[in-house]
Amino acid sequence: MLLDIRKRLILAWIGVLPFVQSITLDPPQNSQDGTVLALDGLNGDPEALSRAKRGWVWNQMFVLEEFSGPEPILVGRLHTDLDLANRNVKYILSGEGAGTIFMINDKTGDIHAMKRLDREEKAEYTLTAQAIDRETDKPLEPPSEFIIKVQDINDNAPEFPDEPYHATVPEMSSVGTSVMGVTATDADDPVYGNSAKLVYSILEGQPYFSIEAHTGIIRTALPNMDREAREEYLVVIQAKDMGGHMGGLSGTTTVTVTLTDVNDNPPKFTQSLYHLSVLEDMTVGDVAGRVKANDRDVGQNARSLYEIIDGDGMGMFEITTDSQTQEGVVTLKKPLDFETKRSYTLKVEAGNAHIDPRYISKGPFKDTAAVKITVEDADEPPVFSSPVYFLEVRESVVVGSVIGQIMARDPDIVVSPVRYSIDRHTDLERLFNVNADDGKITLAKPLDRETDVWHNITVIATETRNHSQVSRVLVAIMVLDVNDNAPELASQPEAYLCENGKSGQVIQTVSATDKDDPKAGQYFFYSLAPEISRNPNFTIKNNPASLWESQSAEKKNTCLSEFKSGRKSQVNSRLRYKSCIRGGSTSLQVSAKGTSVAESQVYNSVSILARHSGFSRQKQDVYLLPIIISDSGNPPMSSTNTLTIRVCGCSTDGSVQSCNVEAFVLPIGLSMGALIAILACIILLLVIVVLFVTLRRHKNEPLIIKDDEDVRENIIRYDDEGGGEEDTEAFDIATLQNPDGFNGFLPRKDIKPDLQYVPRQGLPPVPNGVDVDEFINVRLHDADIDPTAPPYDSIQIYGYEGRGSIAGSLSSLETTSTDSEQNFDYLKEWGPRFKKLGDMYAVGESDRET
Repeated sequence: MLLDIRKRLILAWIGVLPFVQSITLDPPQNSQDGTVLALDGLNGDPEALSRAKRGWVWNQMFVLEEFSGPEPILVGRLHTDLDLANRNVKYILSGEGAGTIFMINDKTGDIHAMKRLDREEKAEYTLTAQAIDRETDKPLEPPSEFIIKVQDINDNAPEFPDEPYHATVPEMSSVGTSVMGVTATDADDPVYGNSAKLVYSILEGQPYFSIEAHTGIIRTALPNMDREAREEYLVVIQAKDMGGHMGGLSGTTTVTVTLTDVNDNPPKFTQSLYHLSVLEDMTVGDVAGRVKANDRDVGQNARSLYEIIDGDGMGMFEITTDSQTQEGVVTLKKPLDFETKRSYTLKVEAGNAHIDPRYISKGPFKDTAAVKITVEDADEPPVFSSPVYFLEVRESVVVGSVIGQIMARDPDIVVSPVRYSIDRHTDLERLFNVNADDGKITLAKPLDRETDVWHNITVIATETRNHSQVSRVLVAIMVLDVNDNAPELASQPEAYLCENGKSGQVIQTVSATDKDDPKAGQYFFYSLAPEISRNPNFTIKNNPASLWESQSAEKKNTCLSEFKSGRKSQVNSRLRYKSCIRGGSTSLQVSAKGTSVAESQVYNSVSILARHSGFSRQKQDVYLLPIIISDSGNPPMSSTNTLTIRVCGCSTDGSVQSCNVEAFVLPIGLSMGALIAILACIILLLVIVVLFVTLRRHKNEPLIIKDDEDVRENIIRYDDEGGGEEDTEAFDIATLQNPDGFNGFLPRKDIKPDLQYVPRQGLPPVPNGVDVDEFINVRLHDADIDPTAPPYDSIQIYGYEGRGSIAGSLSSLETTSTDSEQNFDYLKEWGPRFKKLGDMYAVGESDRET
């Protein structure tokens, strides 16, 4: 250490020699004396020099970390040549830690460390020193930086930052196989001394593993370590500094080493013979049992594949591997029969699915075992003699006839009788019955092939001793055709004949259809009815016969064979047959009922021809032509179909324009649309005339109906529009007729008052002889104080003549008699003036009687 510092100071001395007059260098003797940094100052007059000359030399100071003592440690000393005996120089220290960690004596320049230093926290401090005049505080030298380095001591033990460690290595690895590498760190200075020089060693884990001292790589130390014997190892690793020498610090860590599996063990059955038992009614695919070959390996290395390599049950059973449990699962491949065979033997082999070629010498990696399977008797359901039954029956068969028979038996050793029944869900119309004892199927209702060709029913066989043992079988019944339907016209029985048609012209070609479907196909015969065989207007012409008539006997037999095979396979046998007849053509059309429409129209049709020309709609617009159609069945069926032929007007190209007779009565050049327009106009004019006459008649009637018998001596006037004279809702007619009879309050009838008032007391009767003026004043006063009076002015004129007149009142308001009961002859006795009045009433009475 001391030699290194001397070398550095000598190099610094050589570098600044031309500028320095004198230097005194005292290297640090020990940690107490420190280091002296000195520089000669300026001699003589400063102005004699052209530039200032630095008196500082840069250097490093050192201090030991973790040093502790009773007094602060001396780090070093600053000195300048300008520092004379009078001690007029003041030293100043600044920078990192100045004043806290490092203190300087401003007179002597001694620097002391005031605290314990830790190099791992901070390795060096940069400070700045300056000499100033103590009195003037003027700098004597420019400031200069220097470094104080903290010298390292071995005070930190090695550490493993990545612990805990886990490593794996394959079992059976060779010696020296690398397991993993570990690395420790030391916080001490790796450059200075051996404080950070580490050496690794194993404290625990030998003799299985070893470690390289300088790299920390762990390797296997023993060969053929077996995972099945021991799977996990704990290895303790030590790292020691100072190169492993005595006095060094150390740290330890634990490494968990796990041996990984390799396929070095074959599968082994725990038994050489396995016994299994199953019931004979086991369903195909069910599990008969399980076998297990153990493998000491794990994972993919322990996966085994099972196979049946020998035995009399190879065709009855199969074995698969359960991927979860690695067991061999034996399942049933075919149905069992206790009565036929009661036991089976299998030879099962288990082998590894993945074999490591490095360990093939440890093989073979497979094992075998025997499996004996015993079949036990079980109560089985009845077994039918056929899985499906096909029956054929003619549609004309008599109800109650036997159409077929099914048979089932009990396969058990102890045979139980079997009873038969029909599942009515498959025979909703109850067309068939089955004998419960012998299985004969009989017809319960008549059949119609044209409605349903196939009937699929299900027959149930049940053991009489155990009703839970039930079997079902499908019975397909095909209804064979019988010629029981007469042919009829295929299209709408209506044709159109042009007036300008020529003699011998084909009016229309018609064909026939038949609901029946004989094996040899349909062929129809057409003829006119005997009564019109000499029809003067129309005749018929049969078109060429069907292809069936032109085929050879060999061709017919071939097509019939295909027809029968089509029935058994439940395909459209009719289409196969007719396609065969036509030479394999696919242009044949088949209707929903199975009748070949296309074949009939093309190869078995009749044309309607006109015997003459000059047909006229005015003479006859419709002709009815009865045609007799017979089929080729046995027995043959025939029907008479009437063809309606309408005479129509056609264009020059033969297109039908109109078939109505009314078209000939129209004016020339007037179409049906024009006729309808004219008729609509006439109806509209008639409606207008009727409305006009009705309005005129209503206008001539008087607005007020005058009735000679309705005579009233009052005039009612309204300020608003009312109903006229006959509107009596605004007053009480009884008051006008008899003013003496008003004895109470009469509410208004035309309005409803908002407030209800107590009816006022009736006025006493007006005495005889009262003046009319007084009567009116009384009535006016009553109207003014009446709260129910209308809110508008009104004038009421009363037919009151006063009292005391010998003639009495002339008003008809007071009378209670009807007009028919009045006699006005007494007026003639009152004088000539009243006589005239009596004559007027008499005239009105006579007019009424008239």
